[in-house]
Amino acid sequence: MVKKWGDNVECRLGCGACCIVVSISSSIPGMEDGKPAGVRCINLDEKNLCKIFENERRPLVCKSLKPSLEMCGEKNEEAFKYLENLEKITS
Repeated sequence: MVKKWGDNVECRLGCGACCIVVSISSSIPGMEDGKPAGVRCINLDEKNLCKIFENERRPLVCKSLKPSLEMCGEKNEEAFKYLENLEKITS
């Protein structure tokens, strides 16, 4: 379940959709040429948590992405579907 406080939405722990579905053109630690859409980020652990979330090496594009109710949905499947559609219309 997505948690919301006012305008702030918190990531659903263990989802990882934004770290798998979307492409990232900037360099990521361990993926210097970026990450293609549909490829799991090398920085996700086995529980789909970002290993560099609090690290200064975390890319600006990742730091800038803010979760939303629309993007995250109530289940991982909803997040994957939304982001797959977004990736299609923006590529």
